[in-house]
Amino acid sequence: MNAPGAVKRPPQQDRARQTRSRLLDVAGALLGEVGLERISTNMIAARAGLTPPALYRYFGDKYAVLEALGRRLMDRQNAVLEAWLAQHAPGGIAAMADHIGDLLGDNAAVTRAEPGAVWILRALHASPRLVHVRLESHRYVTDRLTEACAPYVAAIDRDMLWTRLRLAVEIGFAADEMLYEEDRVSADAALADVAVMLRFALLDFISSPPAYGRG
Repeated sequence: MNAPGAVKRPPQQDRARQTRSRLLDVAGALLGEVGLERISTNMIAARAGLTPPALYRYFGDKYAVLEALGRRLMDRQNAVLEAWLAQHAPGGIAAMADHIGDLLGDNAAVTRAEPGAVWILRALHASPRLVHVRLESHRYVTDRLTEACAPYVAAIDRDMLWTRLRLAVEIGFAADEMLYEEDRVSADAALADVAVMLRFALLDFISSPPAYGRG
């Protein structure tokens, strides 16, 4: 039995999955309208045309809804990463470095297509109950990049490689999130600048590998 507020297992039946997905779509749109503090399960249920008890079959409280929204967004971002890796990782570090801007741009596009994305991201930063969602996703991205890069940089200590890629991942996500609030910077120009920074960071792995093995 789920405790109050617990994140419940996604349903297996098609109709129930569709209802859950519709609730998340409604919640994302509503979050964009009213913000993190005002949104409630009653509000989400009313907008979706359901009773609150019907909503509680899927989500224990509003934070469970927000967690599900965060996980859905992170999953969609991760799908962008997987497609990018499949295309460019076989070409090695240089190929990934030369196309890092594509990854940033595609990730930004899928994020902006998500209803309420800016508020979802704020919730993942602001609430101690939700921070683990963002952390798990960023670690997953780092793990996948490390797996992709490691065969080409055998001289680099793997822990050091992971750490440096973890910093690069955080920079990429932070720059994109900044653009939701900073209107004095061109989004295209900012992402292009970050792509240049990350490109050089990747190329540095193959230009001076011995430096990364020393602590």
